[in-house]
Amino acid sequence: MKKRTEIAKILSHPPLNAEVTVMGWVRAFRSNRFISLYDGSSAKTLQIVVDFEKFDENLLKKVSFHACICVIGKLVESQGAGQTVEVLAEDIEILGESNPEEYSLQPKMQTMEFLREKAHFRMRTNTFSSVFRIRHGVAYAIHKYYNDRGYFYLHAPIITGSDAEGAGEMFRVTTLDLNNPPRTEDGQVDFGEDFFGKSTNLTVSGQLQGEIGALALGKVYTFGPTFRAENSNTSRHLAEFWMIEPEVAFYDIEDNMDLAEDFVKYLINYVLEHYPDDIAFLDQRIKDLEKNMKLEERRPLGLLDTLRFVVDNAFERITYTEAVELILNSKEYKKGKFEFELAWGKDLQAEHERWLVEKHFQKPVIVRNYPKDIKAFYMRLNEDGKTVAAMDVLFPGIGEVIGGSQREERLENLVQRMHEMGIEEEELWWYLELRKFGGAPHAGFGLGFERMVLFITGMSNIRDVIPFPRTPKSAAF
Repeated sequence: MKKRTEIAKILSHPPLNAEVTVMGWVRAFRSNRFISLYDGSSAKTLQIVVDFEKFDENLLKKVSFHACICVIGKLVESQGAGQTVEVLAEDIEILGESNPEEYSLQPKMQTMEFLREKAHFRMRTNTFSSVFRIRHGVAYAIHKYYNDRGYFYLHAPIITGSDAEGAGEMFRVTTLDLNNPPRTEDGQVDFGEDFFGKSTNLTVSGQLQGEIGALALGKVYTFGPTFRAENSNTSRHLAEFWMIEPEVAFYDIEDNMDLAEDFVKYLINYVLEHYPDDIAFLDQRIKDLEKNMKLEERRPLGLLDTLRFVVDNAFERITYTEAVELILNSKEYKKGKFEFELAWGKDLQAEHERWLVEKHFQKPVIVRNYPKDIKAFYMRLNEDGKTVAAMDVLFPGIGEVIGGSQREERLENLVQRMHEMGIEEEELWWYLELRKFGGAPHAGFGLGFERMVLFITGMSNIRDVIPFPRTPKSAAF
């Protein structure tokens, strides 16, 4: 195979008047003279100029939409508008033919629903190639951020015997014969005969294992797939998703908030710096989609302005109690503009979170000190006995992107909370021993990776920021 030069490299450092070899897929072939070539390395295409007298007519007929070709030619300054350089084709080789009449992705606007049904092809579109380049960039930035700050990457198990969130809705892992499982004397399925000798599930979080790492290595983070068997078909839910969960010894809730703010700003700035063409394309895509929308249906800010909104503003920090008071006293709440009622002790809904960010403070918000009854057992009880040192980071357009807390390091308090929530001590004996032997203050949070990519790309459905979404009744590809 000939050695090719990627289009991204050519466009960033054009070797003018040199011979180049490029390979990619045909986005368009106009008037049998101009080929728009795409190879996945950039949001931009490279124009190939074809002198049709130099090439066999039968060859050029095969240069159809999404055919794969190799072009050798001279790179020169472009004489036309729309591009700075172009290749004067000297040789064209067909690497893979395409029949435009049978190809399911026609060169026209396609709906997101249709493209989800064609997940094996959708990365070839302008929109999804940009989304998945950015997804890669965010993943790389996550590892770079924590590595450069002395954190250790911990691989949390995917199969677990505990429910970190205490909320159920987990996928069971078993090798038992489902048609004839072994039974105990009282007729229950005998998981003692299963592969692991107990009931096991796919994990919903790597946090508990992250705490083990933090209380030995100081600063760790997990980044891996997590699973929730929630039968929800909304634009914000997946059955399989990825989580980033840093855990840090000797951190309190204030340190945790500082880390969260710095972390998400870093990720956004990284994408703005390294993927400007993809962001510009997605920004224009949103503007084009909203042209015929009513004003109230449009996003309050364009994509680029929304990202700058986050990185250019210090996050507002308030307590849950202050948040509830602000919402209840707002004109919007008093006029019945909110769908969900709110009272102290109830969890904030997305509409409440977005009001705080977009209407009241007009900046990202971190809400802390939530009522203990609506939060997990491992969150540190505050001195008032009613709230825990929990925190949520709220963004415009999406609401919560991060949830975290200072962990309860006091053994007696932790045992009491577990009893209150019906969690058996035997189930998490090792978690309790972390407090018995060298326990220390520590804190951490979870960032939903897809939710962060959703925010950065401006896509409207979380199924469109993961290559192969897993949702109820859907596990294709």
